[in-house]
Amino acid sequence: MAEEKPWALISEVGEQGYLEEMADIIKPHFHIISHKDFQQNPQLHGPKIQALLLWNGFPVVEPSLLGLLPSLKVVANGGVGIDHLDVPYINSLGVKVTNTPGVVSNATADIGMALLLASARKVVEGHQVAVDPKTTHIPQCLMGVEVSESTLGIIGMGHIGYKIAQRGKGFDMKILYHNRSRRSVEDEQAVGATYCENMDDLLKESDFVMLAVNLTPETTGLISHRQLSLMKPTATLVNVSRGLVVDQDALVKALQSGTIRAAALDVTYPEPLPRDHPLLGLPNVLITPHVGTNTLTTSLKMVQQMVDNAVAAVKGLTAPNEVKPK
Repeated sequence: MAEEKPWALISEVGEQGYLEEMADIIKPHFHIISHKDFQQNPQLHGPKIQALLLWNGFPVVEPSLLGLLPSLKVVANGGVGIDHLDVPYINSLGVKVTNTPGVVSNATADIGMALLLASARKVVEGHQVAVDPKTTHIPQCLMGVEVSESTLGIIGMGHIGYKIAQRGKGFDMKILYHNRSRRSVEDEQAVGATYCENMDDLLKESDFVMLAVNLTPETTGLISHRQLSLMKPTATLVNVSRGLVVDQDALVKALQSGTIRAAALDVTYPEPLPRDHPLLGLPNVLITPHVGTNTLTTSLKMVQQMVDNAVAAVKGLTAPNEVKPK
């Protein structure tokens, strides 16, 4: 019966693609072909591929690739953000687009709090002092800022933002949030969150500002010179959304001038940054390489959701997490 399995195009199985454990979830449902092998003979392989499974944005979905896949039924994205996909264009080809909401929320909220804590308490600097062979005493420069009972402002209160609020509550933080729409009274009360209809109010009051929005035309450059100037000089900006949500030139100036205390970023634009980018040389910046969902547990859940979406689409059924154009 193995011959009846449909074909799926993936990036690769290996260090820069799917781990073996992840590929093992795909193989019972699809024959898989790597992008490298596909490129050896696209005319042979292209017509049989019905699913394109994207991991970390690869293979890159371009018209030139889609034109080689006449039988394609679904682009199944691993992750929530689909800013790298032209959904209306893909749909115009009769191809569905799906993503993996929900399963990424805990891990992404965890990395947000990890960045917040590491920046506030100078964890990386402390490690460097602790392992330095020249260290003979603990310098006062490792003095951090208090997290417990501070004010956390969350911009974007969807699945991930709400999980961040739950974690902030555990630190007895005062929770403010700004969102396109207000959460229910029950949701607010459960985490002790206060809605700020005007984002400026949140920026002025928060000790930590956490970005957890989707990248859209409206959120591109959401945080720039004016917004940074409203923040406290003791405040920290944490970004677990997308790099383009922040005007990086404005952020560099704000960090250099002391407009804000620090930034902790899991996302930048581009990724990785050019090695001579000024953000990389600032002592008050902490950067991780977009690892918000990088736990094995979450990655396996994401791949399972991708497979469920792709199998449904290939069978002509309703895909559980189909993305509709706005």
